Amino acid sequence: MAVTRLVSVMEIEKVPGLVDPVVIAAFEGWNDAAESATAVVDHLMEHWHARVVGAIDPEDYYDFQVNRPNVGMDENGFRKLTWPSTHVAVASPPGLDRDVIFVRGIEPNMRWRQFTAELLAAVEELGGAMIVTLGALLADSPHTRPIPVSGSASEPELVDRLDLEPSTYEGPTGILGVFGDACSKLDIPSVSYWAAVPHYVAQPPCPKATLALLNNLEELLETGLPLGDLVEEAKAWERGVDQLAEEDEDIADYVRSLEETRDTTDLPEASGEAIAREFERYLKRRGDE
Repeated sequence: MAVTRLVSVMEIEKVPGLVDPVVIAAFEGWNDAAESATAVVDHLMEHWHARVVGAIDPEDYYDFQVNRPNVGMDENGFRKLTWPSTHVAVASPPGLDRDVIFVRGIEPNMRWRQFTAELLAAVEELGGAMIVTLGALLADSPHTRPIPVSGSASEPELVDRLDLEPSTYEGPTGILGVFGDACSKLDIPSVSYWAAVPHYVAQPPCPKATLALLNNLEELLETGLPLGDLVEEAKAWERGVDQLAEEDEDIADYVRSLEETRDTTDLPEASGEAIAREFERYLKRRGDE
C-alpha cells in the first residue's frame, strides 16, 4: 500500500514481519448501534490475543465533557486514570495466512480529517494492505429473523467476490464514512459492513448482530473465525426479546408486521444459492476446528 502523503504523529511500536495484514476497524458512538461492531473487534482481539502497539493522543480529538476519563484501580490496587482514546493492535491468528491490525476506539468529537490521516499513516507504517470497517445502525428489522448486513467495497474484484452492491446512502455520516472516503482518495482497498439492529431493542449488547458481522468477515477472509459462546448468546438474546414481546401486545403486533414485511422482501433470497453459501461457511468453520 503506497501512501506517501500521510505522516503519523502516533508512536507505533515496531512490529517486523507482519504478513499482508488486513485492518479491522470499529468505533464506539454513532456508528455502533447496541455496541455490535466494537463487540466484533473486542471478541477477535481477545480470542487472537492481540497486542496493543499504539494509541491516539486523545487531547486533540475528544471533548472530555462528552467522553469523560474513567477512574479505577490498577492490578496493584492503586487508583488509575484512563483517558478515552483509539488504539491500534496487532494479532497473528492461527489458521489465517495473513496478520490482522485492529483499530478500536471512540468516534472523535473534533478534527476528524486529522484523526483519520493519523490512523491511516499508522496503518501504512504497519503495512496494512486492506481496511475493513464495521458499523451497526438501528433499523426496522425483526429480531426473529437473520440480522441484515449491508456491505460495500472500493475494488471491483471485492464487489464481485463478495456479491456486494455499491452504496446508495445519502445523508449524515460518521467517522466510518470519513474513513472510507479517505481510503478511496488514497487508493487503499476497503470494505465496509453494517449490521441492522432492531430499533426496539437498541440497548447493548446485541450478540446476534455481532455474530452476523462475524459471518460476513468469515466470507471476506475465507476462513472460519472463533465464535466462542456467541451462538448460544445470540439464541439467549432472541429468547429474551421474545419474552419481552409476549408481555406487550403492541410490541408483539409490531414484530409480526415487521416479520411479514421482511419475509415478503427476502423471499427471493431463500434460494439454493443462499443455502449453499451458508452450508459452505459451516463446513469451512468445521474444517478449521
